[in-house]
Amino acid sequence: MNQEIQNIRSISQLHEVFGFDKPTHPLISIIDVSKWEIPARFVGVKYTSELYSIALKDKSCGLQYGRNSYDFHEGVLIFTAPNQVQSVMKAQELNEIQGWMLFFHSDLIRNTSLGQVIEDYRFFSYDVHEALHLSDAEQKTITDCMSLIQREILERIDNHSQTVICSSLELLLNLSKRYYERQFNTRSAQNSDVISQFHSLLNSYYKGGKFTEMGIPTIEYFSDKIHLSGNYLSDLLKKETGYSAKDQINNFIIEKAKTLLLSETEPVSGIAYSLGFNYPHYFSRLFKSKTGMTPQEYRKLN
Repeated sequence: MNQEIQNIRSISQLHEVFGFDKPTHPLISIIDVSKWEIPARFVGVKYTSELYSIALKDKSCGLQYGRNSYDFHEGVLIFTAPNQVQSVMKAQELNEIQGWMLFFHSDLIRNTSLGQVIEDYRFFSYDVHEALHLSDAEQKTITDCMSLIQREILERIDNHSQTVICSSLELLLNLSKRYYERQFNTRSAQNSDVISQFHSLLNSYYKGGKFTEMGIPTIEYFSDKIHLSGNYLSDLLKKETGYSAKDQINNFIIEKAKTLLLSETEPVSGIAYSLGFNYPHYFSRLFKSKTGMTPQEYRKLN
């Protein structure tokens, strides 16, 4: 199996590598998946790209992103950001898969309103198994947006093209954000399990002395344990509890700090070290931002 990682830097290179016709726009392209034949020589090849992609697929298509591969058998929307490692796991014949893939380069949205907020669409960093499952009506609405972009690409490129394409793309992403929120809502039972796992891991981390030994846990620590991407876990927690993963960790630290400040005579610096802070003033700054007073003031007041 070929382990060399190939980097795709542009839309034109993407078309060249996979044997598509020459693109009609240099910065954005939409591919009909049914017409995408993937020969056996591509199997096992790893590649990264400098392109964003949005893909609507009707079933597993033999692509792997990072450590995870597709395991669904229904229409879903998948988002990938630049520089994610991808690989082809099986060959694909014409008309084997239905759907479309939209690719665009960051230069397309540079100096646009979408370019200023692209980082807010955190689902570009979700794992594949966190894909967006669409209802038939939602799928039609998303595809209508894609079709508008496609017509703009194929039929005209003028002084208004970038504005029309980027505004349509932004609408597609905003609709996807809405549908992801619906997906969080309809999976409340699974979400409750995730929240329980998160709090159990956080308590175990504290009781095991890991705050002192390893420092404050990262979001990645929990996402690896729960098998979710960091962004998806944080967004799920925010949706269900009102607090992101980082906020939950900080709130936990503050509650433990309050207990230690009242029950022990240990200096504030020692408490800061025991809660994972290498520098006590960082602990004092966080404590004051959350309680409105310094640790010393809290100790004296209580």
